[in-house]
Amino acid sequence: MIIDPEAIRERLEQTRTESSRTCPPLPGIRSSQTLPAAVLMPMVLDGDTWKFLFIKRTHHRKDRHSGQIAFPGGRSDPKDPSLAYTALREAKEEIGVNPEDIHLLGQSCSITTVTDYEISPYAGILPWPYGLELSKEEVEKTLLIPIDWLADPKNYQTKTWASRSHGGAKIPVVYFNQFAGETLWGATAQIVVDFLALIQSGS
Repeated sequence: MIIDPEAIRERLEQTRTESSRTCPPLPGIRSSQTLPAAVLMPMVLDGDTWKFLFIKRTHHRKDRHSGQIAFPGGRSDPKDPSLAYTALREAKEEIGVNPEDIHLLGQSCSITTVTDYEISPYAGILPWPYGLELSKEEVEKTLLIPIDWLADPKNYQTKTWASRSHGGAKIPVVYFNQFAGETLWGATAQIVVDFLALIQSGS
């Protein structure tokens, strides 16, 4: 697929001003109260190939999300002036990216997780190569995956999962095929699929 940052920015802005959300909540996930969170979706031009930069979370025994492939991000702090600020702050803390070095394109549609977080994803261009500084407490390593590979329906599938925290609601969960020995799945995978469908719908 053709990656045109300006066209993506315009599409995200158009979606933000539309009355209906493009990405509906997952079936069965309608919490009475959600916790705001945000992630940065760093897009890099590696040679002549556009890729997403992901992190692999450091393993922690009591963290149900540890060891997973994700975007840098986390819970919004009450002191954060905006969710975009949250995404950039978390990216700085986790991978050492200066917020001034990110060219934000806009917000993709949010997703509510089984853990009752409402995650707002922000797409942004990160100049590449870049001297990342990983927080070893939070990030084991980073991973670059070509956007064309992620956009190919042959590389992912949706499975049904019963959520114990939502009364056994049947929830569709996206799983990508392994890439470089790692599996992208769950909320982050859904964010990717939603974003790619969103930007392609405007082309």
